[in-house]
Amino acid sequence: MRIHYLQHVPFEGPGFIGQWARKGGHGLTKTALFEGEPLPKMDRFDLLTILGGPMGVQDTSEHIWLKLEKQFIEKALGQNKRILGICLGAQLLADVLGARVFKNRHKEIGWYPVTRAAAAEKSDLAELLPDHFHAFHWHGDTFDLPDGALHLAQSEACRHQAFFYPPFTLGLQFHLESTADSIEKIMGHCAEELIEAPYVQNRTEIQNRSDLITPSNDLMAAILDHLQKAK
Repeated sequence: MRIHYLQHVPFEGPGFIGQWARKGGHGLTKTALFEGEPLPKMDRFDLLTILGGPMGVQDTSEHIWLKLEKQFIEKALGQNKRILGICLGAQLLADVLGARVFKNRHKEIGWYPVTRAAAAEKSDLAELLPDHFHAFHWHGDTFDLPDGALHLAQSEACRHQAFFYPPFTLGLQFHLESTADSIEKIMGHCAEELIEAPYVQNRTEIQNRSDLITPSNDLMAAILDHLQKAK
């Protein structure tokens, strides 16, 4: 499988997704949007992965490439490409699909529990998602569920944590791709967000839950395996 990822900032890369791709012999290419790299033709990839970033989906005046990225995502959706959106990536998917993206009541940063939504039972993804699991979060925005999308997961701080849009699109607010290195990078570049708040952990609390990285990556691997086999 040929994987292409869209990267919005230098400190949020594919993380474990790169490890999974290399282990499985999959192709892995990227567009560093922040460096003005060109977007690929649709026939150059099988799975499009849209990574996270600190900007918002409407920050098009500051990040002019967001408009082109949205057009690219819309085209990929129209061609029924396999698509995985993570954090900002999920928000971009929701926006392109016509849903409202807005500030959540709470920022959610750190390792917090996620619960599988009841509607997920209608999808074969229910076999992949545990009833309850911990995931790494770093987001302040949220979105309404796009029309035609299936609600997959929620947390105490954020109702719409994951959705499936048929036939092959998955949006995740949380970061199952996070590694110890990627977490250190985002904490280093976005340290000003680690303030005292109901759903914001401090650096030590985040580092102390490194035991959750492997099960998160295992779940990411299961999701990638599923997307690879989807027909």
